[in-house]
Amino acid sequence: MDRMQYVVLFALFTAAVWADVQPQYYSYSPAVGSGSGSSYSLTGEGRITAVRVHEAYNNYIYGFQFRYGFIWSTFIGIKSGEVQEFELHEDEAIIQISGKYAHYLQSVVFTTNKGRSLYVGQPLGHSFNMYPEHKGAELRFISGRYHGAITSIGAHWAVVHTSSNSTNGH
Repeated sequence: MDRMQYVVLFALFTAAVWADVQPQYYSYSPAVGSGSGSSYSLTGEGRITAVRVHEAYNNYIYGFQFRYGFIWSTFIGIKSGEVQEFELHEDEAIIQISGKYAHYLQSVVFTTNKGRSLYVGQPLGHSFNMYPEHKGAELRFISGRYHGAITSIGAHWAVVHTSSNSTNGH
C-alpha cells in the first residue's frame, strides 16, 4: 500500500469515528430524604416508557418500577398498597421529578416533556424539585435508599439518542 492509500484510509476511519461520536450530556440531582436502609439503583436499557409506583394508600411511597422499551426493571421497595401506573407516549420523556419527603418519600410527581404528570402520595414534609441541567436531557434512572418504603431518591439525567432506541412501539 502506498502512502496516499494510508492517508485516504486514515481519513475515512477518522470520519467514521467522528460521525458516530455524539456528545454525552449527563447531570445528577442529589438524593433527598432521610437516606436510611439499603441502597438501590433503578436502571435499564433505552428510554423509560412507563412508571409504576406503589403507595401506602395516599401516604408515603412504598416502591418504584420503570419500563425501558418493553422490559420492566427490577422492583425497588415493597410491593404493597395501591399501584399507580403511568405509560409514556411516543417521544415523551420524564423531565422533572418533584414531591415531598420526611423520613420516607411522602409524595412524588413525574412530569413529562408533553406536560403530563403522575402524582402519587400525600404532600407532607419538605419539598424537592429535580430536573436536568442540559437541554434535551431526560430521566435515565433513579437511585437512593429504602428501608421498607423509599427513604431517599436521586435522579440521573442524560440526553438519549433515539435513532437506535425504540420507545413503546406505537
